[in-house]
Amino acid sequence: MPNLILASASPRRAEMLKNIGIDFGVVPSNVEENPEGVIPPIDLALKCAQLKADAVSKRFPNSWVLGADTIVVVDGEVLGKPVNDTDAVRMLGKLSGRRHKVVSAFCVANVSEMRKVLDYVETQVWFKKLTDDEIKGYVSTGEPLDKAGAYGIQGIGSFLVKEIKGSYTNVVGLPLAEVVDVLVELGVCRPFEKSRGQIPQQRG
Repeated sequence: MPNLILASASPRRAEMLKNIGIDFGVVPSNVEENPEGVIPPIDLALKCAQLKADAVSKRFPNSWVLGADTIVVVDGEVLGKPVNDTDAVRMLGKLSGRRHKVVSAFCVANVSEMRKVLDYVETQVWFKKLTDDEIKGYVSTGEPLDKAGAYGIQGIGSFLVKEIKGSYTNVVGLPLAEVVDVLVELGVCRPFEKSRGQIPQQRG
């Protein structure tokens, strides 16, 4: 396996890492993303990210493993992935014309080196006021069904968003600036090298 493993089946997270030149493998964790009990939103995201990283780290103890989890929070309610179209319509109606918070937690772990970094990033997002037809039309595209909060800012759902405050990549599903800083600090990657023309450079 490559030195870095992404413990996620998310094509968006994989695409972001690929676009900045990181060499990595993909091993979905397949862990339950809804731990039992009442957990504050940020703690929930952190716990899920760590569970994903830990599950894959046990299988590949000599590799660095990156786990991540993204949630949408409005009025204290965590909006995960909608279970069906009706649920997606409900979520989008709740977000319409309002501000919400997107939290992405990430965990970078290596069992053999006994090292682990766990952190999170928040972004504030404002939606425009949506009509019923806009909500139903967007849901009919199928895009909302595998997205936390029932929308994808990098896709068709971009028309929903009036303003964001904070990291854009965090809303997509992985706060790249913060993740890259951790990977460089841990020695998993090297900083940008002009002669090689990409960032970051994989070690080894």
